[in-house]
Amino acid sequence: MSVIYLAGGCFWGMQKFIDQFDGVISTEVGYANGPDRAPTYKEVCASSGHAETVRIEYDESVIPLEKLLEYYFMVIDPLSVNRQGGDVGIQYRTGIFYTDESQLPAVKEAMEREEKKAGAPLAVISEPLKNFFSAEEYHQKYLEKNPGGYCHIAPSYFDIAAKE
Repeated sequence: MSVIYLAGGCFWGMQKFIDQFDGVISTEVGYANGPDRAPTYKEVCASSGHAETVRIEYDESVIPLEKLLEYYFMVIDPLSVNRQGGDVGIQYRTGIFYTDESQLPAVKEAMEREEKKAGAPLAVISEPLKNFFSAEEYHQKYLEKNPGGYCHIAPSYFDIAAKE
């Protein structure tokens, strides 16, 4: 199994979106690449420096990282700085935080493809994972527990795997 960390704005929607794909073993929402101290949600919302991030454990033989990153870029605005949809702040920055150098070629290829498509430099950070702290339990699978909860990802994206 492999692990990648994706920050794509509010982690509620990103988790629900990623959970639908075959080969995704598990997901967990949390706070990544900020100071080396576990923050509370309140501290993250007050600009602690952490990004709302989804930890994704996946089976590379079922869903390669290239495909996972293709899906990721489908639901973010890669040119937006510290903002996705109506969510604004440093915690909503976009980023691909890799855990193994072997993931770097797929990450670089995805970034280059998306930058060419956008015709402008991306605001998506690409760097090694520095740290990750699990979010409070009520954030885990939030949109499953609260189907009417806010999300910048259009609801039609939550069942694209079934349509493929």
